[in-house]
Amino acid sequence: MLNQVTGIWKFRNFLLALVRLDFRMRYKRSALGTGWALLIPIAMAGTYVIVFSGVLGLSPAEYATSLLVALAVWGFVRECAVSGCLALISHENYIRQSPLPFGLYSLRFVIGYAIQGLLAFGVALAALVIKDGHAEKLLMLWAVAPALLMIFVAGWAVATVCAFAQVHFHDTKHLLEIFAQILFFLTPIVYPAELLTGKGLGWVARFNPLNAYMELVRRPLIAGELPDVKVYAYAAFCTAALYLFALATTWRCQKKVVYQL
Repeated sequence: MLNQVTGIWKFRNFLLALVRLDFRMRYKRSALGTGWALLIPIAMAGTYVIVFSGVLGLSPAEYATSLLVALAVWGFVRECAVSGCLALISHENYIRQSPLPFGLYSLRFVIGYAIQGLLAFGVALAALVIKDGHAEKLLMLWAVAPALLMIFVAGWAVATVCAFAQVHFHDTKHLLEIFAQILFFLTPIVYPAELLTGKGLGWVARFNPLNAYMELVRRPLIAGELPDVKVYAYAAFCTAALYLFALATTWRCQKKVVYQL
């Protein structure tokens, strides 16, 4: 772990240069540029609000703010898992020529997704201020910061594991795309977690790490309350477990990966 962290810090300027290159290439010749990172969550949230707010009997304004926060978290985690599969394959030339820490390649992708996620999160905060007519709930951002850090570390760990899995099994990305669709509907994103509890499926939300992460972000901002300590503990446990699993995967597979690319 120490070697990975010190190695990435040593090549931090190279890492940031790659992240900047990604953004230039991603929005090259685009009329809206980074505006797409704002437009996509707004369009998705607007569609779900029109369809589900009446069905669920929720206020459109309140439902929209909660949904925008959840979509920002979900979008980041999904991209880390699905698109993060390409982290090693897309850096084959670097891997063959330079002994850089493998965590750097996945971190390049994750930082880019994190910036996009923060832009989407900014849309959610703007919607929250518009709904309430004041910015009082933004004072709870201090309670959200630890959750955002855990989400970032968990996303990095997931991207690293998926990148090694893709090298060993090239259908990993396709399987993850299917699994992501299933997980989207198993996670209380477009519906409240109480709906599952009322149907006797509360365990689906209770043991879902994504629901814990979203709860840590949504409750302080939407309800203005601190989440339960158990939710913090469960999210911290899941984050640590994912990070250790990513370290173990890197340690076990990094010497062989160059022969499998």
